[in-house]
Amino acid sequence: MTRDGVSKEAIFLAIGDLIAYIFSLILTLIFRYHMIPGRALLTVHLQSFWPLFILFLVVNFAVGLYDIRSALRRGWNGGAVLSAQIVNAILGIAYFYLIPAEIAPKANLFIFLVISTLALVLWRAIMYPTVSAAKKQTAVLIGAGEEIEEMSKEINGQSRYGLLFKEEIAPRASAEDMKSAISEAVKRTGASIIVADLHNATVEATMPLLYSLVFSGVKFIDASRLYEGIFGRVPLTMVGERWLVENSGSALGNRRMYDILKRAMDIVVAGVLGLISLVVYPFVWIAVKLDDKGPLFVVQERVGKNGKNIMMTKFRSMNADDGGAYQGNGGKTKLKVTRVGKIIRLTRIDELPQLWSVLKGEQSLVGPRPELPPLVRVYEKEIPYYNARHLVKPGLSGWAQIYHHAHPHHAVAVNDARDKLSYDLFYVKNRSFMLDLKIALQTLRALVSRQGV
Repeated sequence: MTRDGVSKEAIFLAIGDLIAYIFSLILTLIFRYHMIPGRALLTVHLQSFWPLFILFLVVNFAVGLYDIRSALRRGWNGGAVLSAQIVNAILGIAYFYLIPAEIAPKANLFIFLVISTLALVLWRAIMYPTVSAAKKQTAVLIGAGEEIEEMSKEINGQSRYGLLFKEEIAPRASAEDMKSAISEAVKRTGASIIVADLHNATVEATMPLLYSLVFSGVKFIDASRLYEGIFGRVPLTMVGERWLVENSGSALGNRRMYDILKRAMDIVVAGVLGLISLVVYPFVWIAVKLDDKGPLFVVQERVGKNGKNIMMTKFRSMNADDGGAYQGNGGKTKLKVTRVGKIIRLTRIDELPQLWSVLKGEQSLVGPRPELPPLVRVYEKEIPYYNARHLVKPGLSGWAQIYHHAHPHHAVAVNDARDKLSYDLFYVKNRSFMLDLKIALQTLRALVSRQGV
C-alpha cells in the first residue's frame, strides 16, 4: 500500500474501469449504428467522451471504488458502483447539454450509461475476482494481540482476500524459540508470505532468520501495514516510540512540498468558500433570532497543532454556550439543540465560520477534528500517544469523520476516542495530496447524501 492509501490493486481496478468505459463506447456505437465503427466515427466520439471518462474515474474515486479495502475485497461493491453510475449519469447529461459537442448525445449517452453499468458489474463482480483469485497465497502470521486476531479472522473468514493464513505464531519467550517456530511453520505450510508484527521486540530479534528466508523466495509484509490496508486505521497496539519517529518525526521533513501545496489549497478554497458563505450569514442570523433571540456565534477553545489551543467559531446550534465546561465531566448537561440548530447541524452550515480559521492558518480543510482541552487532558492520561494526533493541523473534515462512525460528541468516551485515534494516526502517517483529495470528495458525497461527517 502506498502512503496515499492507494494500492497497486486499486490502480489495476481503475485501469479496468477505464477499459470498461472505452469498450462500452464501442459497443454503444455498434448498437446505435448497426456496424463496426470506423476510425472517424470512433475518434469523434472519443474526443467528446474522454473528459467524461476522467470525471467518471474521479467520481469512482470519491465513492471509494479505489479504496484499498475495495481492492482487497476483490473490487466488488454493488452499492458504490450503482451510486457512482447515478452521479456519472447526471454529470454526463450536464456535460453534453451544457458544452457544445460534435455529436448528438441523447440516445448515445443513454445507451452508453446502460452498457457501461453492465460492463462495470461484469468487470468488478466476475472478471477481477477471477483474476485476483489466482493470486491467493499461503501465509504465516507472526504476532499476538487483539488487532492481530482481528486481522486473522477477517482474512481467513472471507474468500475475497488474496491471502490465507495457514498458521499463526505468537511471540516466544526467546529469539531462538521464535526462530525455530518460524522455520518449522514455513516448512510445514509451504508459505510464500510471512506477515509479521515487526514492531514486536522478540520478532525483531529474529531478523537474521527472516533475512535468510528472503533468499528462499519468502516475501514479508509488515502486519501493521496490512492491518491499515484492510481496516483503514493504525493498529494502536503496534504504535510506540519507533512508530512515532518513523511516521511523524523524521517523515515530517519529507513533506515540505506537500505542506506548501496544502496551505495554498487551504487559502484558495477557504477564501472562495468563505466569501460565498457570507450570503448565508444574514439568513442564519434571522433564523437564530426568530428561534430564541440568542447570539449568532459560539466560540470555544480547541486543541490545535503541537498542542496549542486555538479559538474555534461556529454558528450557535444549542440554547446556550458553557464554553465546553461540561464535556470534561462525563458529558452531563442541560443544554439542548435548538430547532434552527438541528437544521444547520444536519446541513453542516454551523461549520462555515471555521473557514476563516483555515485562512488564518489555525486549521486546515482536511485533518483530525480539533478536540476540547478538558477532553484532551482526559484522553492523554487514558490513551497512549493520544497527543500524536496534534502533530498536524486540525481540519474541518478528516479520515476519521469519513470512516469512523461512533464519534464521541464532546463528552468523555475513552473507547470511542481510542478507536477514532487509530483513524487519525492513519492520516498522520499517510497524509498526502491524494489522500486529502479523497477525504474532500467523500466529505462532499456524505454531505450530499446527508450522512454528515
